[in-house]
Amino acid sequence: MAAKKYLLNDQAMRQFITDGYIQIRADFPPSLHRDIYQQIETLLAKEGNPGNNILPRIPALRKIFSHPAVHGALQSILGPNYIMHPHRYCHLNPPAGTGQTWHKDDYIFDQNVRHHRYRWVMAFYYPQDVREDMGPTGILPGTQFHNEISSNDPAKSTERALPLCGGAGTLNIVNFDSWHRATANTSDKKRYMLKFQFLRMQEPHEPSWNQENPTWQPVDGDKNPGLSRAVWNWLSGHAATAAQPTTPATSGNGSTAQLAAALCNPAEQARLEAAYTLGALGEQVVPTLIESLRRESAARSAQNLDQTPANVQGGNPADLSGAHALAAVGTPAVPALIEALDDSSAWVRASTVDILGNIGPSAGSAATALAQSLLDEDIWVRRNAAEALGLMGSHAAAAVPTLRQALRDPGEWVRLNAALSLAKIGPPADPAVAALVETLEEDENRYTRFFAATALQKIATPAAQNALQDALFTARWCPATTAESPY
Repeated sequence: MAAKKYLLNDQAMRQFITDGYIQIRADFPPSLHRDIYQQIETLLAKEGNPGNNILPRIPALRKIFSHPAVHGALQSILGPNYIMHPHRYCHLNPPAGTGQTWHKDDYIFDQNVRHHRYRWVMAFYYPQDVREDMGPTGILPGTQFHNEISSNDPAKSTERALPLCGGAGTLNIVNFDSWHRATANTSDKKRYMLKFQFLRMQEPHEPSWNQENPTWQPVDGDKNPGLSRAVWNWLSGHAATAAQPTTPATSGNGSTAQLAAALCNPAEQARLEAAYTLGALGEQVVPTLIESLRRESAARSAQNLDQTPANVQGGNPADLSGAHALAAVGTPAVPALIEALDDSSAWVRASTVDILGNIGPSAGSAATALAQSLLDEDIWVRRNAAEALGLMGSHAAAAVPTLRQALRDPGEWVRLNAALSLAKIGPPADPAVAALVETLEEDENRYTRFFAATALQKIATPAAQNALQDALFTARWCPATTAESPY
């Protein structure tokens, strides 16, 4: 747990929710950052880019992420039990580097719904001072909840761009879904940026920052005030509910029918506004939203699989405006969503299981039904169900036997999410230890193996710990062993 004095305050959390980023300074002596910079230079010159192995090759990087201010910020945003994802990369922007186009990163070897209730962040560390002419990472603040922008060509895009500059030791914590790019390096200096990723491991049940005012305070210039309020309420540990005594017929944004129609509006901004206006109306609009979900999934789910700058590998069919609205309604929508798990459309089933997971522990009554969805013939239903059960935490303990079977699913996404969900369920996942050991030893996906190891760590029984230690000692990789020093 981070010391209270290092946790973010309300203002910083509001900035992160609305703008999608915050800067933290790891104020170690300048010599530490210089040493890391020099180690990067030497490593890349001798061995090339080490990819995921940048951390064991430069162990001093651990100090950056254990710095109290960094740990406090990550805990504030992701909760106290967050983990570092094993994917990380050293990005070099050389002199005369032309930069990149605007894009979003894919979830590593997976295709997640880009939930507005964010559970992943990226951290960009600079080991040297970075000025605007050195090609810093640029972001489009406030667009992290949008899958569409004016253009991914920086010369044509009209959104406000922000270069993330800073001195050596600057850490930019960024919403995983932020539009970002390397900007042009017009200087004569190299610019290194080390990208790391972090995951939330339990749904919020209380604020994890220094909250003084539990009520959302609007932020000037926020394009999505209803969405921002809903995210704040979720992070505070309670579902978003109607904040004013409106009814569907008198909502300031139109009737329920008009709002439901807007969920299929070609303009993404209109869809977002309609989703959170409807979500704030609560249980009374659930039947309308279920029917709208069916229409929207028929119109948009297949299209969501297309490869775009927002989803380079392709998206998830369940990334629908009606799905965000039902998640905002929360617990009152659960009974109707359980009924929808039997819908004849695989697109609807895939969306329904995802919504139940996004609602989280308060949808725990759906865990048994979701376990059955792990046996669905459609891979998207199985993949989304595997993820959803983990978001329910220990409330999904009854689904452990089916998640254990899912570790052998032919679909890579299903196996990966089953392992991660067992890690989030924790000690109640003990019956899956043997299957997790098999996954750790045999699965072809390095990230599935990592989540299996994490699950064994979180289960924490003697059998799980012994199995984990045996596997890790067998697979031990020595960062000091190189071609120049093989033993």
